[in-house]
Amino acid sequence: MKHDDNTLRYDKMVESALRGVVRHAISEVQEHGLPGDHHFYITFMTDFPGVKIPDNLRERYPGEMTIVLQYQFKNLSVNDNAINVTLSFNNIEEDLSIPLSAITIFADPSVNFALQFQPLGEMMEQEDESLAALAALDDDGDDDPSGPKGKKSKGSETGEVISLDQFRKK
Repeated sequence: MKHDDNTLRYDKMVESALRGVVRHAISEVQEHGLPGDHHFYITFMTDFPGVKIPDNLRERYPGEMTIVLQYQFKNLSVNDNAINVTLSFNNIEEDLSIPLSAITIFADPSVNFALQFQPLGEMMEQEDESLAALAALDDDGDDDPSGPKGKKSKGSETGEVISLDQFRKK
C-alpha cells in the first residue's frame, strides 16, 4: 500500500495507540509497582536498532527474546521511545534498553491480555510494496470488485478486523 497525502494510515495510528498502551502499563508499574498477580511477558527483536542488551544475551537470543517482569527486576523506567530495566541472568544483573518499536508481543497472562505488533521499519515497507504489487496484478481495469469466478480479489480488501477474544478466558 503506497502512502500518499490523501490516504489516512489507520494501521499506523492503531499501532501507535497500542504501543501507547504498553508505555502506559509500564509507566503505572514504574510509579506504583505491579498490582496483584499482574506480570508482563515482553517479546522483542534483539537485532532492532536501538536495542541495548549485553552481547552474551544477543548471541544467546539471536533475533528475538522474551523477558518477564514479575518478581525480580530493578530500575524500571519508560519514556516515549523505550523501556529500560535491570534484570538478573544467571545471578548477574544486566541493564536492558528496549525501544517500544522493537516489541513484537506484550502480554499480561494474569488477565489474559496480549498485544501482538506488526514488524516495523524495512519489513513494513516490503509488506506495503508486496501488497501494492498484488493490488496492481488484481486490477484488470474494470469497476467490478470481484475477481475470477465471482470471488472477491485480494486487491479489493480494505482492512482486517482482529478480535481480542482469543486472549480472554472462556
